[in-house]
Amino acid sequence: MRKPVVLLGLVLAAGSGPWAETPAAGGGAAPSTSDPAIMQAMSSELDRAMTSLGTSATPTADVKAGALPPKPYFLSYSVADAENVSISAQYGAIMNSNAAHTRTADVQIRLGTPALDNTHGDHRTSALTTLPLPLSDDKDAIERTLWFATNRGYGKALDALEKVKTEQQVRAKEEDLSADFSKEMPQSDVLPSLPKLDVDKAAWEQRLREITAVFKGFPDIYYDTAIMQTSNETDYFVSSEGAHVATPNQVARLIVVARTRAADGMDLFRVETFEADKTGNLPAQSEVLEKTVAMAKNLDDLRAAPITEPYNGPAILSGRAAAVFFHEVLGHRLEGQRQRGDEEGQTFTKLLNKPILPKFLSVADDPTIREFDGHPLSGHYAFDDEGDPARKVDLVQDGVLKTFLMSRQPIASVQESNGHGRAETGKMPTGRQGNLIVTSTKTVSDAELREMLKAEAKKQGKAYGLYFEDISSGFAVTTRRSPQAFQVIPLVVYRVYVDGRPDELVRGVSIVGTPQAALMSIVATGDHQDIFNGECGAESGTIPVSAVAPAMLVSAIETQKQAQGTARPPIVPAPPLGLKKGGE
Repeated sequence: MRKPVVLLGLVLAAGSGPWAETPAAGGGAAPSTSDPAIMQAMSSELDRAMTSLGTSATPTADVKAGALPPKPYFLSYSVADAENVSISAQYGAIMNSNAAHTRTADVQIRLGTPALDNTHGDHRTSALTTLPLPLSDDKDAIERTLWFATNRGYGKALDALEKVKTEQQVRAKEEDLSADFSKEMPQSDVLPSLPKLDVDKAAWEQRLREITAVFKGFPDIYYDTAIMQTSNETDYFVSSEGAHVATPNQVARLIVVARTRAADGMDLFRVETFEADKTGNLPAQSEVLEKTVAMAKNLDDLRAAPITEPYNGPAILSGRAAAVFFHEVLGHRLEGQRQRGDEEGQTFTKLLNKPILPKFLSVADDPTIREFDGHPLSGHYAFDDEGDPARKVDLVQDGVLKTFLMSRQPIASVQESNGHGRAETGKMPTGRQGNLIVTSTKTVSDAELREMLKAEAKKQGKAYGLYFEDISSGFAVTTRRSPQAFQVIPLVVYRVYVDGRPDELVRGVSIVGTPQAALMSIVATGDHQDIFNGECGAESGTIPVSAVAPAMLVSAIETQKQAQGTARPPIVPAPPLGLKKGGE
């Protein structure tokens, strides 16, 4: 938990105080008449704020008579302007069908110097103030709202800066003495707007009814939903350094979820997600229905599947499962901010230019790629949330760690951003993953990988190896006060028997372990890569990400039992689906 920030009120007198009415002067990028109206208002108000803040003072508890409050060395406005459509269905009926337009502004204020400012240590969020903006292009209303947010944020930053200075005088020397903010070349790029959302709501409502109606034939599935979400968002960013960026993005997702419960109380679920740049490019209904039926049948099979015992031995992770595995086990530990701070475990901080993976594996993060093998990637973006251009970062080359995913928060070994400062609106950007891509030079066919699994299991005296076909999610612990461990939750797991018996579906297992041991146990990979698209939550919020990886064979993977639950399956029989009330 971060320490709460105490807000100090600023007493403003007409024509005086930290925000005096003075003529505008240089400070940020000059507004252009060719810019969208919202961006013109952002640039104009930022310029006025940088000219006014810190130029005069009204005596308050924290500013003595005649003294000037500190002038921000950095100020930025970031606005997310989003149009969204969301439709959901359940049991063959529409649950909601909504459209919304939102505009939200993040104001970031830094006081002090880049070497030591109000964001230091536990006070990182003190730089940020978030407020909704008017939806119309009313320049006066937008500027007034930005002024109000800036005024509020300035008081918060003043308070935090004083706390930082006090703490520096009483705390022990920090391990990493890096600055709080890096110097970057300001970018200027206003990309053309995308077409307005064009969603045939009636057609999509019918599609969702058909998808969820599939579950009428599976009475033991007690919950189902299908959701279509589409968003057209433009992110605007201006800063006192001269950054001037507008980046549009459009995405459509179709998500199908179903849940059931085994007789012993274990809850089971499956998820299918489809993604495209717009609704017209989502898969045909026939493909979606086929995968929905397969998902429902698999859930029925899982209800009857045996619970597997804890296991330590060889396993294969499918490409999709391996992608989630790398995201959780490796990707989070290569995020820059995890290499500094008293609380971070710093698993790989001291291992630059040393092997952390087998020599045949390399890992890059490349958010500049829109799609892979014809499929869209969720982690694509043109500029990060600090206005820096996205770029490919080679994290691990031939097994050797080369660098980290960097925002503008420096660390001892890397002082500049590499375009990975990402955040959900309302959060401070940190180094985050985009499109994490794993490549291998030691590849075999799926059939060969399967035979290698059997041979390794036999060598270890195991009756079977495990095959993880699908994984839902996972989490990684990176703080030093807890074990440096991870847990990944598989959805579909099979025992692959050494003696040639048919594969056996099992349930109730979680993959657990420590990162360095798990990563170095990879012995071979498949010859094609699969994609996982999803959303990742961390201290800077929930953001879209992708991971791409081949299937991989590990010589040793550890599993433990999942929490089973104690609730019985529904006691009261469900009403028959497909019949009118009263059985007519």
